[in-house]
Amino acid sequence: MAMNLVAVVSADGYNAVCEFLGANWYALVATVALAALFVIHIIYAFWLTMQNRKARGVERYAVVEKPKTVEWASQNMLVLGLIVIVGLALHLVNFWSKMQLPELIHNMGGHADTMTLAYAANGVYHIEQAFSNPVYVVLYIVWLIALWFHLTHGFWSAMQTLGWNNKVWLNRWKLIANVYSTIVVLCFALVVVVFYVKSLC
Repeated sequence: MAMNLVAVVSADGYNAVCEFLGANWYALVATVALAALFVIHIIYAFWLTMQNRKARGVERYAVVEKPKTVEWASQNMLVLGLIVIVGLALHLVNFWSKMQLPELIHNMGGHADTMTLAYAANGVYHIEQAFSNPVYVVLYIVWLIALWFHLTHGFWSAMQTLGWNNKVWLNRWKLIANVYSTIVVLCFALVVVVFYVKSLC
């Protein structure tokens, strides 16, 4: 998020960050680690969903009214997660496949188009291309809204899973989750909106 905010302030600064990361070993290690954690998270989420359904058994069909104490995000966590996955796939197509991937192919001795390589470290160019398209702007905003709900619930829910959910701290975790998620999502959304407005000028 902080790296993306640099693009709003300085195009050269953001491109310098992109060039520093690129397909260097530390960036690749971080990418693989994040991807592995993401896959584990998805598998664990599906496993929990199946366990919950199994625990409720056939009685889940007898409940028509949803309890007021259960948050909307909690009831729709799987759907929100699927929206987040689709948004991530869109993000990988718009950015990772045009920036780190060409450099990685080139470094491994593969054939990469010269023009593609030239733009690989030009992150601002790719941001401008993506967010000058109103369809992508809307899709990214929808993705970020889903991400907000997913993060706000997921953060304090994780604390509850770890057992840090006494009456005092559960409300504190919820507050921290809301503040943290709001800052992250608004800053990402700021990049989208700023570059879309710039494309209209």
